[in-house]
Amino acid sequence: MRSEATSIDQYLAELPDDRRAAIAKVRAVILANLPEGFEEVMNWGMITYQVPLETYPDTYNKKPLMFAGLASQKNNMAVYLSSIYSFEGAAARFEEQYRATGKRYDVGKSCVRFRKLDDLPLDLIGQTIAAAPVEEFIKAYEAARGSR
Repeated sequence: MRSEATSIDQYLAELPDDRRAAIAKVRAVILANLPEGFEEVMNWGMITYQVPLETYPDTYNKKPLMFAGLASQKNNMAVYLSSIYSFEGAAARFEEQYRATGKRYDVGKSCVRFRKLDDLPLDLIGQTIAAAPVEEFIKAYEAARGSR
C-alpha cells in the first residue's frame, strides 16, 4: 500500500490513530539511533531513511540508497532494514537476537512486519539502525555492486 503523501506529517495524518501512534513510536526510535549522514524523507510511498545523492550519487538507478524505511501496509506495518542484508552475518545475528526476545519473527527480504507495537523489539530495531554508519553502508553497497 503506497502512500501518495509528499511529507512525513501528511503521511502520518493519513493513518488511523492506532497505526499513527505505532509508526510515530518506531520513527522516534529510528531517529534517536540514526547515524549522521542519512536523511529522513518521503520516498517510495513510505518514510525513508536514505543516503542523500549529494553524499553518494553513483547508484545503479540514480536514486538515493535506501538504508531503512517505515510503512503502514494493508495488513500490517513494516520496518525495512537494508543493512541486515548488506553486511556479512548481519541477517543471521538479527534473526537470533529477534527470536531471543520471544516476539513473533515475521521478516521478509529486509522487511520486519508487525501488527501492533508490542510485536516489535524496539531496542533491537534501534541497535540495528545504529550499527551501520553511512560510510560503512556505502562500502557494503559498493562491494555488493562490484561483485555483480
